[in-house]
Amino acid sequence: MNLPIITADQRLAETRGVKGVIFGPSGIGKTSLLWTLEASTTLFFDLEAGDLAIEGLHIDVVRPRTWKECRDFAVFIGGPNPALRPEQPYSQAHFDEVCGRFGDPRVLAKYDTVFIDSITVAGRLCFQWCRGQPEAHSEKTGKPDVRGAYGLHGREMIGWLTHLQHTRGKNVWFVGILDEKLDDFNRKVFVPQIDGSKTGLELPGIVDQVITMASLPDEQNRPQRAFVCQTLNPWGYPAKDRSGRLDLVEEPHFGRLMEKVRGPLIPAERRLTYSPPQLPPPPGPTATDTHSYPTN
Repeated sequence: MNLPIITADQRLAETRGVKGVIFGPSGIGKTSLLWTLEASTTLFFDLEAGDLAIEGLHIDVVRPRTWKECRDFAVFIGGPNPALRPEQPYSQAHFDEVCGRFGDPRVLAKYDTVFIDSITVAGRLCFQWCRGQPEAHSEKTGKPDVRGAYGLHGREMIGWLTHLQHTRGKNVWFVGILDEKLDDFNRKVFVPQIDGSKTGLELPGIVDQVITMASLPDEQNRPQRAFVCQTLNPWGYPAKDRSGRLDLVEEPHFGRLMEKVRGPLIPAERRLTYSPPQLPPPPGPTATDTHSYPTN
């Protein structure tokens, strides 16, 4: 058996899907972004039952109502993970059992993009399931153990997201609500609305793109929707662009954003634009810094 090295030409010829998350406040229009995609090749993963915003759009949809159904759809979309034991979710045994109920997974070949709305609701379904597991109860007293439930919730959500992230041939996008809060120092911070802290902290490292759909003022100081796409932004919004193709602010058109992310390759010299930081000069001496000493 030869060493399974994937050559550079093979890697560049692979079909690679984009994995990302779009955060934004409630009502900003995240679900309406489906109007800007090709409906015939998009699968709408409707967890919120909030499809009034796309009334009249001819698009296929699945509507899982439990965490088990979310896991079943994930393994059906992403295939089995050969590293897992048969009793674990996303294993070959899990995949075979789901295919026995859902049919041939090649039925999903027509879809290029899976649009999951929303990760906020997925977190709630997951936590509800976790609260009923033995790990969420004390072994001695049998009473509910909130710490155990949150620990299991974090592992379940990260496992679900990671499995979908490894679906190389499809674009998978999550939608989530963004909350504005104050930290311990009374500073404004933006936090994804997901039960527990582990998922919100690790999600940006799992996906390729993190986009915040926000309301920004135009030249006449009128509010307008926009995509904030880069980590270093003056508003402190969560954002990340692994492709290196997006500007700081992009128009709120999801279809054109996807085309730009999957556009022509950016040359290395344009990607590596790092320069030494321009630090301010050190402050000069002040009156309080001067001292007079007695002389002999």
